[in-house]
Amino acid sequence: MSRLNDTNIEVLRFLLIRIPGLEKSHIWISIPFSSMYLLSLLGNFTVLFFIKTEPSLHEPMYYFLSMLSISDLGLSLSSLPTTLGLFLFDIYEIHAAPCFAQEFFIHLFTVTEASVLPVMTFDRYVATHNPLRYSTILSTSRVIKAGVLPTSKNVLLILPLPFLLQRLTYCHQNLLSHSYCLHQDVMKLACSDNRVNVFYGLCAALSTILDLLFITFSYIMILKTVLGIATPREQFKALNICISHISAVLLFYVPMLSAATLHRFARDLSPMIHILMADVFLLVPPLMNPIVYCMKTCQIREKIAGKLCPKRS
Repeated sequence: MSRLNDTNIEVLRFLLIRIPGLEKSHIWISIPFSSMYLLSLLGNFTVLFFIKTEPSLHEPMYYFLSMLSISDLGLSLSSLPTTLGLFLFDIYEIHAAPCFAQEFFIHLFTVTEASVLPVMTFDRYVATHNPLRYSTILSTSRVIKAGVLPTSKNVLLILPLPFLLQRLTYCHQNLLSHSYCLHQDVMKLACSDNRVNVFYGLCAALSTILDLLFITFSYIMILKTVLGIATPREQFKALNICISHISAVLLFYVPMLSAATLHRFARDLSPMIHILMADVFLLVPPLMNPIVYCMKTCQIREKIAGKLCPKRS
């Protein structure tokens, strides 16, 4: 990391880590990464396009799904420049200002997705517990509030992170642990007191854990409602409407918690494992969510099939 002047943050540079031992194969590694980014962008834009253009999809469930797709697009676009720049063009240096901006957007869209999933859980609870009042409970005004309030909260929560990083002093180490910038990764390189960053980072992480607890409690209530249904066929039908959302929750939280656990308790593992787990966390949910929802949601699947094969439809 180079400094021409200790008071000038603009000349500060960090180094993005490459996959150890595979530096000469980066051009080949870029092929699956580029394909995953392309499919992720295409899938989420497709979901948003059909929700926007099809009046039959103008319902609360699909509005919440569009919020999830926007979060997934944000995650993909936030990490895409540095990841593909590293593997395609061997650009492994990043200035402090873009690095801090990148970590802001990655964390913002991460907590945004974490806050959208509980809202979608509540949507599924209403659909199973009180389907006759679904449109009354989830009115247009409440759907708007469910989108605006968590987004405002998330921006206020994540906004201090880049400023907290900027106040730190960076002396010698400058090698990051991933192919993109994260708050916890950058703050470890500081040679000044970073206890405020640690505490605030834990508070931000706690918000996603609280969202997971809300999701868990909601599904306990959903399961209780389903078990109260008379026939097994109706029970299966009620549970089936939750399959896509359960998949989205698992696709988001399993990679995130796995990467956090490895980072905290398995630091002796090969750096390649840590790097791949971090990439899985940012790549897999945006890639798989539109695929799962297009396969499991009949209305979206039929609309896509109708556009691709109009005669057959």
